[in-house]
Amino acid sequence: MRMQPLFLVGAILVAASGVAFAGGQGEQTWKVGHVRPQGTSTDTDVTAFAEAVGEATDGTLTVDVFPASQLGNYTVVQERVGIGDIEMQLAPASNGVTKALGITSAPYLVTSWEDAQDVFAWGGDLMNAVEELFAGENIKVLAQYPKYFGGIALAEEPADPTNPQANQGLKIRVPGIKSFELTASALGYQATPIPFSEAFTAMQTGIVDGVIGSGAEGYWASFRDLTEYYLPVNSHFEMWFLYVNSDLWDRLPAEQQELVMAAARDMEEARWAAAPNETESYEEQLAGIGATIVEFSDADRAALAARVREEVWPEIEDEYGAELFRRITN
Repeated sequence: MRMQPLFLVGAILVAASGVAFAGGQGEQTWKVGHVRPQGTSTDTDVTAFAEAVGEATDGTLTVDVFPASQLGNYTVVQERVGIGDIEMQLAPASNGVTKALGITSAPYLVTSWEDAQDVFAWGGDLMNAVEELFAGENIKVLAQYPKYFGGIALAEEPADPTNPQANQGLKIRVPGIKSFELTASALGYQATPIPFSEAFTAMQTGIVDGVIGSGAEGYWASFRDLTEYYLPVNSHFEMWFLYVNSDLWDRLPAEQQELVMAAARDMEEARWAAAPNETESYEEQLAGIGATIVEFSDADRAALAARVREEVWPEIEDEYGAELFRRITN
């Protein structure tokens, strides 16, 4: 029979019934949060991971899934995972505590899916740094979860979107993040920092002519009624991570660690295979409701990337640690 919820006290897991399990033994229930609504591909993937863990551990480890930021904003949940208040999360890396973690979404760090797999390879400079930075927050990274390449959604037609030297004559909402502001400016737009919660109204009322910071999936979910033009400029690569509290992980028996890690890496492998097609499907859905998908050749994107790398990278490298950033990008 499954025991009552477990509460962490020092190095001992004490069951609500009063029976203690040293070193993480016995039946446990973990929470995993993510930011997408129930029924989305992300929710389906996390649910499949949780089911795989339950089956592999014969029910001794149960993972309960909390979609749609039910446990809180992902930045806050990352901090709660670090202190052991929540066990797991699948989300972008928040740089709220460790500023250098923002390196994973640096503009034009990668420009293609093949490039992304190389740069984010386990054991490479970037992932070694990511693991170390998360470890500094008492978090163990289990798996990658690639989402999409960033683009620009517009309500008005840009002047010359494939030309990095052109003034596009449009204002676009950017997150309040230096790299996004500088990237928008380098691509010929007037950057206007606006909170995400106000972005739809700002675009609807003409305060801005478009938005940057997400990809086709995000624009379909939140801006499809306003999007007349979608520009797949690949401005940043959206990589999420599945992670767990380090202390909790270290107390898990080695055989259970192997089972959980195997389920996590299975999800990662499946996601790398599915992500490119998912991106295309959301672009097609935007086109299906009348949005114009502006075409960019590899040469077009290379020209945009070159301009941003020349103008923006020197201004942001210190945020991530100049030595690390230069090592990864050279």
